Amino acid sequence: MVCVYCGHATYVLNSRPQKRLNQVWRRRQCSSCKAVFTTIEGVDATQALRVSSNKRYEPFSRDKLLLSIYDSLRHRKTATEDATAITATILSHLYPFITDTVLVRDDIAKTTALVLGRFDKAAATSYRAFHPLSERSEAT
Repeated sequence: MVCVYCGHATYVLNSRPQKRLNQVWRRRQCSSCKAVFTTIEGVDATQALRVSSNKRYEPFSRDKLLLSIYDSLRHRKTATEDATAITATILSHLYPFITDTVLVRDDIAKTTALVLGRFDKAAATSYRAFHPLSERSEAT
């Protein structure tokens, strides 16, 4: 990692894993200018994951998930903030479902509906109306 101020090499002073968000917090110091700054390192899901739906694959889009959650929460005054926080929570719940860099669309829909249901039942109902599960998934 290079210094954000002068571009020289840095070293880590302190490091802490954030298990809930699947990230690592690091305090770094520049070996040249001695500036201290913090980095938060995590997986870029848009580059690392694909979504499977009926044997078709497409890149995972955090933004697409955020917008679908926002649409379900539009009736709330704090819809933007709520959707952002809930998206982070849903992503942390989805990590165990990843198999060979692939997330199944129904796992995303089930997890989102479950998390939304705990937060706002009306939003969960709205989400389920626009994101139905596949027939095969509903049977299980």
